Amino acid sequence: MADHRVRSAVAARRSLACCLPLLTLIACGGDGDGTPPPTATGGSGTTGTGATGGSVATTGSGGAGGSSSGGGGMSAEAAVGSATSATSGTGGGGETAGCTRDLLKSTIDAYFEALAAHDPSALPLADNVKFTENGEALELGQEGLWKTAGALKYAHSALDTETCSSASQAVVPDGSMDIPLALRLKLENQKIAEIETIAVRPGDYKVSGQDFASNTAAIIASGDTVKWEEPVAAGDRNARDELVGWMEKYFWLFPRGVCDTVSGCKRIENGGGSFNCSAGASCDPGQPGSGTPALTPRLIFADVETGIGVGFTMFMGNTDMHMFKMRGGQVYGVSAILGAASSSGWE
Repeated sequence: MADHRVRSAVAARRSLACCLPLLTLIACGGDGDGTPPPTATGGSGTTGTGATGGSVATTGSGGAGGSSSGGGGMSAEAAVGSATSATSGTGGGGETAGCTRDLLKSTIDAYFEALAAHDPSALPLADNVKFTENGEALELGQEGLWKTAGALKYAHSALDTETCSSASQAVVPDGSMDIPLALRLKLENQKIAEIETIAVRPGDYKVSGQDFASNTAAIIASGDTVKWEEPVAAGDRNARDELVGWMEKYFWLFPRGVCDTVSGCKRIENGGGSFNCSAGASCDPGQPGSGTPALTPRLIFADVETGIGVGFTMFMGNTDMHMFKMRGGQVYGVSAILGAASSSGWE
């Protein structure tokens, strides 16, 4: 059994190396056309100094359900449920007491303003606030991007009033260079208790020793093509379990769990690539929940209003935040921000 698991893990890593990073897809025979994805009902991200977003929700049970052609019936509670309940509260319906979308939105805005000022003193911080950058616990305001950041250039964000958490993918100046930034905030009693960031500087995203460059312009452009934050029409919205199920299967079976993508769906990593979402991938009718996952999901959020799913995992020595946009059971765009790390810092 142990030998079988080792062989399976090695095979999974080899398969992953041929499908991610995006820039390796050409060598693997992937579809690398540069056609922009069709406009989906979603919202363009925020430019300038604020980040707005939709409602992201985490699940506490791993979520059942999924998209129409194989994203449903997820049952990987051990990998997803315990992680999400431990890190993001309970799941289920309703808002956390005292937590509103306006509160989460204004907290994101305040965070980016404080970051640009290199001064967190105006933020509503919990006494035990934890801050990580690329998996390392750092002193807030004194280390990392807090010493060098400029004013926010762009962000698309999602809000989770159930667990009082938010997730953002952004472009922020690091000195004279714009870089991709992933941000997760969790509030407790209306104060920031958790701050998780992935700041991707040149050389920060490597796989098997090879560097993969960022493209911040493509992250900004995705706000217009994918339209992340614009609400999905009620008749086209997917249930939370469907959104969670899609992300769970994507990670668990990758690259065999890439289901229900429209022909123009593009996938980017730190803005790089812009390959077809199905390039080098397939949709296995099976469901996760047994065996070894290709990528172990740590957190999965779901935004029913805007059709955004958010997932966190580790990928070949990189900490990873994925986002996708779904409408009417079909995925219109996938974006990941990844940076080198020995762990997420939140296990």
